[in-house]
Amino acid sequence: MKIWLDGRLRDADAARVSVFDHGLTVGDGVFETLKTVDGRPFALTRHLERLALSARGMGLPEPDLDEVRRACAAVLDANPMPRGRLRVTYTGGLAPLGSDRGEAAATLVVAIAESAPHPDTTAVITVPWTRNERSALAGLKSTSYGENVIALARAREQGATEALLGNTVGALCEGTGSNVFVVLDGELHTPPLTSGCLAGITRALTVAWAGAKETDLPLDVLERADEIFLTSTLRDVQAVTRVDRRQLAPAPGPVTAEAMRIFRERSAADFDPR
Repeated sequence: MKIWLDGRLRDADAARVSVFDHGLTVGDGVFETLKTVDGRPFALTRHLERLALSARGMGLPEPDLDEVRRACAAVLDANPMPRGRLRVTYTGGLAPLGSDRGEAAATLVVAIAESAPHPDTTAVITVPWTRNERSALAGLKSTSYGENVIALARAREQGATEALLGNTVGALCEGTGSNVFVVLDGELHTPPLTSGCLAGITRALTVAWAGAKETDLPLDVLERADEIFLTSTLRDVQAVTRVDRRQLAPAPGPVTAEAMRIFRERSAADFDPR
């Protein structure tokens, strides 16, 4: 396995990042995960734009997106696989112990792993922890993922693959690594970005392609929605058949099935939608 680290390809077993890297010590970094199919990354331009946006939001140096593109291409060429999970990580680099940043250059790592397609349906739970829609990290794809690790572990303990969170005012927000859509009276809705959710790439495409409305929704909408589905880079559009103890239809409902069809066809027709 080959990865890209700070300017060149390296053997994964020999690649090393300093224990003083600010991304390791305090989570001072941003990242992107991309689906790849036969060596092609999906929605690369959108992902790179969000990487730069997250870096600016964190106060990190502007990433060289041309270098990131070259790094992605090099890693994909060096590691052929039918379907992959391409990860771009960009951190504050070497720094003193503590929250203050150092003067060193940022660290760029691009790595890949094989990834199987997700099933069409899944189960989710809700958790008691909240997203802070007023946080300095709201809407940024930061490497500070401790809250997500805890929530996702709770989901796994309960036979689910995702945990859904509300925000500080009790509105539905997002999953640990996904956005959420609900169907009410035949209409498709998803929380707005002001809820504190991440501006997911698959979310944005689904809103545009399937005609979803961005709507402030109470967390308890999950108890009465006719259909629920998740979107993410690796899930694409995935129907939810159970929320906590509530059982929904065992197969994707009609609105969800149509969103799945539209996303599958549109994404296959344009692998780098702008």
